[in-house]
Amino acid sequence: MQKIVLTILLALSLEAKMIDGVAVVVKGKAITLLDIKKEMKLSKVDETAATDALIRKTLELQEVDERKITVSSSEVYDDIKKSAARNGLNVSEFYEAIRESNGLTSLELKEKVKEKLLSQKLYSSIAYSVVDEPSDDEIESYYKLHKESFIHPSGFNVVIYNAKSKQRLQEKIDNPMFHSPDITSTEQNLPYDRIAPELAQLLEKTPLNSFTPIVPNGKGAYASFYIKEIEPPKEANIESVKNKVINMMMAEQREQVLGNYFARLRHNADIKMIRNVE
Repeated sequence: MQKIVLTILLALSLEAKMIDGVAVVVKGKAITLLDIKKEMKLSKVDETAATDALIRKTLELQEVDERKITVSSSEVYDDIKKSAARNGLNVSEFYEAIRESNGLTSLELKEKVKEKLLSQKLYSSIAYSVVDEPSDDEIESYYKLHKESFIHPSGFNVVIYNAKSKQRLQEKIDNPMFHSPDITSTEQNLPYDRIAPELAQLLEKTPLNSFTPIVPNGKGAYASFYIKEIEPPKEANIESVKNKVINMMMAEQREQVLGNYFARLRHNADIKMIRNVE
């Protein structure tokens, strides 16, 4: 009996070691199988893409340390606060909205924002010159080549359900025939270009005749949007999306600079591939 117990314990111990085992070593820094599985789940990518992303992230963090680049908690908070204000929410409501729509906890969101800000500072440190804003001709050319990226519904006809109780609102979503005086509803047309980008993204990924996840409504209560109609796309006017085009172009240029830099760094770095997830 004791031998059987020892065998089981040994098997469990070996399984645990495999789950937490080292998969890749990047300049002395270990990336575990668990790290890769988490990245696959979070970013919805395969093992190869997740491993590449973690190697890049590890190299970035090591470069950040070497260059003594830092991002303070107040910088992270300020960035989150701006995003919350853009959506008409306070910070606590924004955390909850992100958790409901993207599944990220407040700690995970803070980490994502910190990574973004570190990447921006790292780019500024690596780039030999500032990326110039594109000319009007370059903007027009890019827009014509990527028109599909700027095609979106012109608006949404929705029923907005509001309630102070999240649980009561969930009852309505689970059973659309459910009625309660605690739940109010209003029909509204939401033009795509007049709502916050985060709300537009939430509505876009919600199927017709369905409810969105429950999110804070900015008034100390909760809301869910029922999509009654998605108004057909219309081709965007270049002037209406000019800022978006510029941001996309400059983001691509920054990523190209960083991508080339870290490709060279990875080529010369001491990286040991030890085992795969499978």
